[in-house]
Amino acid sequence: MLSWSKHFLVPKYCYRLSEKLLPWLTFVWILSLSYGLIAGLWFAPADYQQGDGFRIIYVHVPAAIMAMAVYSLMAIAAVLSLVFRLKIAALVMSLSAPIGAAFTFLALVTGSLWGKPMWGTWWIWDARLTSVLILFFLYLAFMALRSALPEEKTRDQISAWLLIIGFINIPIIHYSVQWWNTLHQGASLKWDPSIAPSMLYPLLAMILAFALFYALILLQRLQTELLYRERKNPWVKEVIDELS
Repeated sequence: MLSWSKHFLVPKYCYRLSEKLLPWLTFVWILSLSYGLIAGLWFAPADYQQGDGFRIIYVHVPAAIMAMAVYSLMAIAAVLSLVFRLKIAALVMSLSAPIGAAFTFLALVTGSLWGKPMWGTWWIWDARLTSVLILFFLYLAFMALRSALPEEKTRDQISAWLLIIGFINIPIIHYSVQWWNTLHQGASLKWDPSIAPSMLYPLLAMILAFALFYALILLQRLQTELLYRERKNPWVKEVIDELS
């Protein structure tokens, strides 16, 4: 267990582990994305109510899931950063924020595009939509706060508390369609899914593709940041020599 955790906590081993993971993650990402797009856009049957317009689900749902998942991972990293003072956890927090904000923005835009033909309007102050918009503002507030605070220790602590306090919004997003009278449809993914297998499997593949995309971008950004922060250590020179 200690040997395993060392790979995530020590910058040198974290970098080396990410080097090994990236090719495999890229391969699986290409497979899942290809299957999800081809099966979802071409082979899945049209919805009996929405026709082909439902196919936006293959972008909207994965984006919405990842918007919440990334924030949740950032909140976990915030706890680890505050309790154990882990620098890697603080890095994961800061590097994940722009990715999570992009997922949230994509969920809002695709949801608006989906809502126009279904509801007759681009936007309504629905409980689900409003709580996702709040999530987007939380991402922006986190990034703005980190930009405004020059001292690293203070920046990590205050931004971590913002993440932890803001996490209350995640269950609100998830259960909003159950707690309030909302136009937004209920969850498509349940223990007993309400979607046909020919539509469900491409959706699961797209969710996996979005999750792998997050992992790929995060690891690449983490590698760059580690090389910069550890540039005076001998192992960085070894990496540079290997790349040159």
